[in-house]
Amino acid sequence: MPEEKRLPLPPFTLETATQKVQFAENAWNTKDPDKVSMAYTIDTEWRNRHEFINGRAEVKKFLIAKWEKELDYKLKKELWCFTDNKIGVRFEYEWHDVQGQWYRSYGNEMWEFNEDGYMQKRFASINDLPINESEKKV
Repeated sequence: MPEEKRLPLPPFTLETATQKVQFAENAWNTKDPDKVSMAYTIDTEWRNRHEFINGRAEVKKFLIAKWEKELDYKLKKELWCFTDNKIGVRFEYEWHDVQGQWYRSYGNEMWEFNEDGYMQKRFASINDLPINESEKKV
């Protein structure tokens, strides 16, 4: 059974690329691995930091572990650039570990979508900066 289309669809315009980025930010801020993983193709390919993740099931497993470690996670994404079926994003998010140490994580993502609007490739480069809770800005 084919999946429904995930609007907006490529080819992207400034308006639809911006919408796609906002939808992703909103979804990730729910910290719901089921909801977030459904934005990706069944056979999606990811590079997240040093990890290589293949398929929606692995994405869901990765997200569960991520949000067990990254507590009180809050994300902000910004459109960097776009073309037909690709979007570049910069982002920052804040979180703390179980010991209470806060971090701000910065990075860039390169996204590629299929014709039905699902992300088939996601390549993320991320750096973590320890911060004091008083320095939070997201």
